Amino acid sequence: MKTINIGIVCYPTFGGSGVVATELGKGLAQKGHKVHFITYNQPSRLDFLNENLFYHEVEFNSYPLFEYPPYELALASKMVSVVKNEKLDLLHVHYAIPHASAAYMAKQILKSQGIYVPVVTTLHGTDITLVGRDPSYEPVVTFSINQSDGVTSVSRDLKKETYEFFDIQNHIEVIPNFIDLEKFKKQKKDHFKRAICPNGESLIVHTSNFRKVKRVLDVVNTFYNIHKEIPAKLLMIGDGPERNAAEQLARDLNIGHDVRFLGKLEAVEEVLSVADLFLMPSEKESFGLAALEAMACEVPVVSSDAGGLPELQVQGVTGFMSTVGDIEDMTRKSLFILDKNNLPQFKASALKRAQEFDITNILPLYENYYQQILEKASVKETV
Repeated sequence: MKTINIGIVCYPTFGGSGVVATELGKGLAQKGHKVHFITYNQPSRLDFLNENLFYHEVEFNSYPLFEYPPYELALASKMVSVVKNEKLDLLHVHYAIPHASAAYMAKQILKSQGIYVPVVTTLHGTDITLVGRDPSYEPVVTFSINQSDGVTSVSRDLKKETYEFFDIQNHIEVIPNFIDLEKFKKQKKDHFKRAICPNGESLIVHTSNFRKVKRVLDVVNTFYNIHKEIPAKLLMIGDGPERNAAEQLARDLNIGHDVRFLGKLEAVEEVLSVADLFLMPSEKESFGLAALEAMACEVPVVSSDAGGLPELQVQGVTGFMSTVGDIEDMTRKSLFILDKNNLPQFKASALKRAQEFDITNILPLYENYYQQILEKASVKETV
């Protein structure tokens, strides 16, 4: 395949869209493509550099005239500069707001200078299901998606929602999220497990950004029910607005001594390596990347059946799904998995399913899609 010079625009955060964009860029660079990250901070997982990987910082200043710094304008200007100076073939923007609209602005500026660069927009979830539906943003989101040369979504469910709630004329290609099985795999961390579970307790893990949509109180309540039946410990990884309430609930239920809140962790795979079960009771998940990371480390998942999770989970095989908010059902299913006669098979099945989403299987889907968009763009240019 021809080498492509790609600009990737993303949020440089621990969130799913930033992680996926960064891992995608790293994977493309390893395959010989040139990848230029354009964002306001170095992405959190951009932890190795090679000759094909570049980072361009978006600098934006605050002026007394503006209540908030005009990031979108600074981003569009930076995109114009990088496309021209680095001779990019294509821009791939992750998350519709404000990246797709900034890319449209950059594209028009470049077009006025005789440069045509196609834009691919990837929809990740809350840019559509939450922020995008806000009447203040909806017209811009709809316009930006329709003006993109290519659009992808991380699940069939998200594609369906996008068509339901926006007047989208563009075709949306589903390319699922992925996992790097070289990074996310079960590691020998027996000493860590003994330190947390000195008496052989079952270890349950939850990771998220602790927003209301993640239903972290359901995690604590489910664990409370499990804890009444078997010796168990709970590790809560991440941070966010619901953390204090979750900590207080654990204290109120008198299980605080068996629940640890670890905050944000870089090497979450080390904790997952010693886990027996992953809980994800979210009321909305566009895909469920955290669940996939757990499965890659041989951890079965009990989740809600929301959003794209049924496209990832295999009911009764990789774990179980319950209706959102059904704590009793999640408890029963968790106890079934944690039975020592059942756990080994669930662990093996979780890994087997995760292997289908290995980055080596998904990268070619993006490469082929880029090629299609570039071919269409070259036809447009010649017309």
